[in-house]
Amino acid sequence: MMRGFGCLFIFVVLLAIALGAAGIWAIGTAVGLIGASEVGRLVAVGAVVVGAMLVLGVGRLIRSFARPVGELVDAAGRVEDGDYSARVAVRGTRDLRSLARAFNAMSARLEETDRQRRASLADITHELRTPLTVIQGQLEAVIDGVHPADAAHLAPILHQVHTLDGLIDDLRTLTLVETGGLTLRREPVDVAVLISDVAAALRPLATAGGVELGVDIAADLPAVEADPVRIRAVLSNQLTNAIRHTPSGGSVTTSAAAKAGRLYVTVRDTGSGFPPDLLPHAFERFVKAPGSPGSGLGLAIARDLVIAHGGTIQARNEGGAVVEFRLPLAGREGT
Repeated sequence: MMRGFGCLFIFVVLLAIALGAAGIWAIGTAVGLIGASEVGRLVAVGAVVVGAMLVLGVGRLIRSFARPVGELVDAAGRVEDGDYSARVAVRGTRDLRSLARAFNAMSARLEETDRQRRASLADITHELRTPLTVIQGQLEAVIDGVHPADAAHLAPILHQVHTLDGLIDDLRTLTLVETGGLTLRREPVDVAVLISDVAAALRPLATAGGVELGVDIAADLPAVEADPVRIRAVLSNQLTNAIRHTPSGGSVTTSAAAKAGRLYVTVRDTGSGFPPDLLPHAFERFVKAPGSPGSGLGLAIARDLVIAHGGTIQARNEGGAVVEFRLPLAGREGT
């Protein structure tokens, strides 16, 4: 851009010199100060021709700047008004082309972000409406005397309240991640103990569904510097999903091992696995199989929490669903 303006300045200076020279020759000849020699006339004509060429060059240069800049200004106004579909043609000088490509990339990201925001709001509304509808229906039935206010009819209300509480907590975690407000309280974590505790807490759920819950932890597993509450949430989510999607008679196994400076924690089930069309989107928000319970936020939150610890997480199908996350061991961040 600066080179372009520098060229424009040089053109203007040369134009002024050329026109000035032509004017001096014309005036000097008219008043007799300069002889109307052939050389003088040629110089004057040459200056006029050069000046005309410079005028045309400057005009073209100005147009090459003015049109793309004008389009950028108009498109920026459209984005300011909320029209994120605004795009500009990539043309002009090299710097203007780079600016146009950067603007188009920015507006495309804004458009995608706006689309995701709208979709997320619609999904959140749907997830909130379901438990609220159940709570309202049950309470109205109790108030109207259709159902007695006993444990059998109050228990579903309490269950839906817990569902709402979990959804709100998930949304709060997502908000903290997005705004950079997530704080990790790291400390040495005995992963073997953490896995055993989570498995013990979820064993009644597995037993109720006829699912065998197993643990396979390598000997002398080293501790990791992590937030135990957050890692417990990651593992609880994986195990809960695996138990829910494993048919009666199946099994869910959690294994942990250390290798290559990282801790590997793997949850494997004997269910039908991830639907092929959903597997590439397993960690996106509100993505879940048809008829699946839950909000579809669990794996998205697990991904965010693992990444916040400097780790990675992946999902695959191997005779069932497999979700594995990896955390760097102490002193091995980023390996």
